[in-house]
Amino acid sequence: MSEPSMIGVDWGTSRLRAALLGADGAVLAEHAADAGIMTVRDGGFAARLQAAVAALGAPAGLPVVLSGMITSRQGWQELPYLPCPADARALAGVIRRLEAPGLGPLHFITGLSCTGPDGIPDVMRGEETQIIGQDDPARGEAVVLPGTHSKWVVVEGGRIVRFRTYLTGELFAVLEAHSILGRLMTAGPADDAAFARGVRVALDSPGLLGRLFSARALPLLGDLEAQAVRDYLSGLLIGTEIAEARHAEAPASVLVIGSDTLARRYAQALDLAKLQHRQGYPDAAFRGQWLVARAAEIVR
Repeated sequence: MSEPSMIGVDWGTSRLRAALLGADGAVLAEHAADAGIMTVRDGGFAARLQAAVAALGAPAGLPVVLSGMITSRQGWQELPYLPCPADARALAGVIRRLEAPGLGPLHFITGLSCTGPDGIPDVMRGEETQIIGQDDPARGEAVVLPGTHSKWVVVEGGRIVRFRTYLTGELFAVLEAHSILGRLMTAGPADDAAFARGVRVALDSPGLLGRLFSARALPLLGDLEAQAVRDYLSGLLIGTEIAEARHAEAPASVLVIGSDTLARRYAQALDLAKLQHRQGYPDAAFRGQWLVARAAEIVR
């Protein structure tokens, strides 16, 4: 096992993930907690970070590299977005360093911005390290990061060129909790057939607004079980995302970086869309932080 070289911290809105990384960038130990930036009160970021570092059993004084929403307006160090195209070296050039008692030197990686061919701006924070950590995209392969705000990313020659955000996960949460579509939903086991049905409707009939109400009409008319409504709506939204992204970028294939559950759902939907796909590295964020740290000569 290689010697510890740094600590990587992927700090989002609701979750904190930290890893002790070896000299080759491999994960030696990992810690995760529901300790996102929105749970931190009165600027207590240093104390929360110290607890995470202690949980790793890390040697004292190691450099700490942080990315994600920790560099947002609600985070510890607000940093301006770096415009695309960008790679590990470009991000290394704008790292913000901070000293904090009881911790090794802190290095904050900022997020990225871009403007699409349609003139619409977009931003990301945290995903950039995942994309850089996934350092083997094929030519014409879209890098997809599913989640609350799904990203479809174009990478060329190791540089993040542009990306588009889809509000898929957040829209699902809002519709489930605050719309009439959620009124008929009941709990039940995952229903892959209902999910696939929603995906097919989205792929075969472009136009989300004209299809959303089917998540209510189908169960009211007895054509969809109440416990299947949730998966049907999920399929409808993910299918719409894939249809829009395919139209916008026409990717030759797709590389999915995400949790096992979401990756499996996207794999099912991408199969239905007849798009080749593969799964990305599970530790892409930490590997990306290590690559940026190496470019900044924080580690060697």
